[in-house]
Order: sequence, then structure tokens, then C-alpha cells
Amino acid sequence: MNKELMLLGLVRRAGKLVLGTDATIKALQAGQVKLLFLASDVSYATYDKLDKKAYFYQVKVINNYSTEELSKAIGVNAIKVIGITDEGFANIFLKEKERGDF
Repeated sequence: MNKELMLLGLVRRAGKLVLGTDATIKALQAGQVKLLFLASDVSYATYDKLDKKAYFYQVKVINNYSTEELSKAIGVNAIKVIGITDEGFANIFLKEKERGDF
């Protein structure tokens, strides 16, 4: 498991995640989601809907990982949509992504 997925597990233990499409959309609309993870194998309709909402609410999207990888990282079966609700954790992901450490 890579560093980014291990960090995702830490965010889950901290209770700073929103899981699933519907809950994530509601959190996006409430301005709570700071970073969005979409599984690389999510359906086109789901990807399109969430990508447009993320663009509208100015939330970055990461879709480098499969459903299996995301699920294993946070210990939940078949999860395709994850929203990070903590600004600090979101910034860590984005800064490390820029540096190329992930």
C-alpha cells in the first residue's frame, strides 16, 4: 500500500471522511468537502455528476485508485466515492501530490 492510501486510512480513523455518492453530494453542497476521491472504475454517470459538482464547488478530484484500493485503505467494502472534510488533511494530499511524493 502506498503512502497516499495509508494517509487515507489515517483520515478515516480521525473521522474526517464522507463515504458514498449521496452523502458526498450533500457534504459538497454544504461546503464540507475539501478534497474528493473517486475510484478509477466508477461509472461514467457517477464520475460525471461528481466531477461537475466538484468543479462548481471548487473541490479538487483525485481518481488514481481503483475501488479495491480505496476500500482496502479505509476498511470499507466496495467504496467508490470518498470526500475529505478536513482542510489540513486535504492540503497534505495536495502538497504531497505537487511534490510528487505519492
